[in-house]
Amino acid sequence: MTTFVLLPGAGSDSWYWHLVVPLLQELGHTAIPVDLPYSDDDAGQYEYADVVVAASRYAQPPLVLVAQSMSAFTAAIAAEQLVVDRLILVAPMIPAPGESPGGWWSAVGQEQAKCAQDIADGRDPDLPLDLCELFFHDVPADVVAEALAHEAPVLSNSAFGPAWRADSWPEVPVRVVAGRHDRLFPLDLIRRIARERIGVEPDVLDSGHLVALVRPRELTELLVAPAPDDHRRA
Repeated sequence: MTTFVLLPGAGSDSWYWHLVVPLLQELGHTAIPVDLPYSDDDAGQYEYADVVVAASRYAQPPLVLVAQSMSAFTAAIAAEQLVVDRLILVAPMIPAPGESPGGWWSAVGQEQAKCAQDIADGRDPDLPLDLCELFFHDVPADVVAEALAHEAPVLSNSAFGPAWRADSWPEVPVRVVAGRHDRLFPLDLIRRIARERIGVEPDVLDSGHLVALVRPRELTELLVAPAPDDHRRA
């Protein structure tokens, strides 16, 4: 059986994984959802990785780090310090060595990709940002209500730094899961940076950005399934 350490996306916490954790446990796996100190102005990506390392240090192998969105940066840093059997990046900000989360957006052309997808889908890209429409457009209503009632951490600007101090990706197999209907990171964007940066093709689920809340069972099936197309980073 596998130990899955589950990292939330920026401004979220371990609640994000609350639908996936019992599904993993039903299959006999260990699930460790981690709260990252996103509200701490004195903590950045390396401090977040320290939390992941501490949570994983005595976990029974094999060990898989599962990272939502921005925590792909955190997972990559933690994987340099742990014996990790696989990284699974979900709707991810796939980092390049030497890049910071703050610099990622312009480096990959996220704004242009989102604008193009909005136009293709018939949305006005110039409308004011509506977080519910961006993130919760396909989340079940009862889960949305629970999410809005849940007190999530307030994201500090320190989350966007520092740069990942690496020359290359750690030598760990990487799998990428993308949402077909992700409005923040459109599928074409994730496909491009997954190919360019880590040489993999994403698995695609019919979901927006919050995959674990929309397709928890399908995501769980991907987490536990063998992935013959995983690439080992060198």
